[in-house]
Amino acid sequence: MVTTTADIETGPQSPRERSHSPLRVAMGRLLRKKIAVGAMVVLFILYMTGIFAPLIATHDPNKTDLRATQQGPSSNHLFGTDRAGRDLFSRAVYGIRTTVIITVVGLITGSLFLGVTLGLLTGYFGGIFDAFVMRVGELVSAFPDILLIILLAATLRPRIVDFVRNIEDWTGIDGLVASGAADFFVISVALLPLSWFGMMRLVRGQVLTLRTMPYVEAANAIGVSTPRLMFTHLLPNTLAPIIVSASSGLGAVAGSEVILSFIGIGVQPPHPSIGRMIADVTFQGGGLVSVLRNHPEQLLTPILIVFAFILCWNLLGDALNDVFNPRTR
Repeated sequence: MVTTTADIETGPQSPRERSHSPLRVAMGRLLRKKIAVGAMVVLFILYMTGIFAPLIATHDPNKTDLRATQQGPSSNHLFGTDRAGRDLFSRAVYGIRTTVIITVVGLITGSLFLGVTLGLLTGYFGGIFDAFVMRVGELVSAFPDILLIILLAATLRPRIVDFVRNIEDWTGIDGLVASGAADFFVISVALLPLSWFGMMRLVRGQVLTLRTMPYVEAANAIGVSTPRLMFTHLLPNTLAPIIVSASSGLGAVAGSEVILSFIGIGVQPPHPSIGRMIADVTFQGGGLVSVLRNHPEQLLTPILIVFAFILCWNLLGDALNDVFNPRTR
């Protein structure tokens, strides 16, 4: 029996696994991990809640009712109300939607688009371009992540909001700022330093190894174009580490969005967010201790949501690493 390179890299496989595609085999291994399945179920519920927030929310999240302030959970208000009489369940649902939007937009613009593209280019071409991108990334990563995010968000927000207002005046389309699009764009730009360099360095390392493989040399010999070589031959062979890195990083993106909203430079009122809910409770009159004694649901609800996002993404990332990393099998 001849042992191939694929057998050495992927470890022993059953005859049934050899008959399926690598992705299907990986999904089968993932579904056998109970913790990973539980994390995926919780994340699916959270993301579906955010997507269908207008249908799930029982009240207007910004509607105040001074006759129903600081009420506990009831049939009318499932999670109770805050000091302004706003329904906490509806605010939590719309806050989840905000986190969902930020994580998806941050993933697409940062990790996937910028990080993967630069990783492919620097790893394949090398030279001065590779050195320049690496030095820029090292310079950016030298700053403390959260401090850099805060500086970018605080600096860029007024300019981006003015730019969006100019677009409204130029196109005649009203409501872009009121819809929260400017806030989402600000946070997405601010979160770029948190995601792009790590992903770029990961993809670059994979491409540096793959570009010396015989199939790449054969593709070059028969005249395959550079874009086709990178996106149809190199990129598919880097998908496993990309999936693992992206899933692990989404928890950090969700936590950073909450921190930005908590300190007041993230999503701005009247748009609900989990960080804003925590800030409203923390800094309201009477003190945090008084709220915890009399109305703990006001603080525990948003904290548990943040905890669920970060924990489930980290657990899923660890499970994916076990599935795709041959050394852990």
